[in-house]
Amino acid sequence: MSAEGSLEQSSTASTFDQSCIFCRIANKHESSTELLHCDDDLVCFKDIRPGAPHHYLVVPKKHVGNCKSLNKDHVQLVKTMMEVGKSTLQKNNITDLEDIRLGFHYPPFCSIAHLHLHVLAPASQLGFLSRMIYRVNSYWFITADQLIEQLQAS
Repeated sequence: MSAEGSLEQSSTASTFDQSCIFCRIANKHESSTELLHCDDDLVCFKDIRPGAPHHYLVVPKKHVGNCKSLNKDHVQLVKTMMEVGKSTLQKNNITDLEDIRLGFHYPPFCSIAHLHLHVLAPASQLGFLSRMIYRVNSYWFITADQLIEQLQAS
């Protein structure tokens, strides 16, 4: 990750929030969660309430607020989160990367106030409720591509 997109440079990042479940998972304080990906900055694990056959969350190790707290300096972070999500799908035999959904719940519709990218595949197999919860162009869900566009324009 470049210094520009580094979490260390972020004013919305702190090192660790003990009260945040995603901070505890990302920093291996929750041993019951299997990490599908782990590097210096990000982790990926299965969503506990999957909305698709493959539903993963990509989470920064350092506490970062929701997508509304991001700015132009976070574009690289979001792009890297997307890369980790796609790579995790490929490692789990998802080859059609056109039939996926990558995005964030938009405040106040976030269940956890720690940035997390939803990675869902195949998007064509989302159930009725999941199609509503992860609906593109809604007030409560923004795709990763849309978020990047928004951040670049700010």
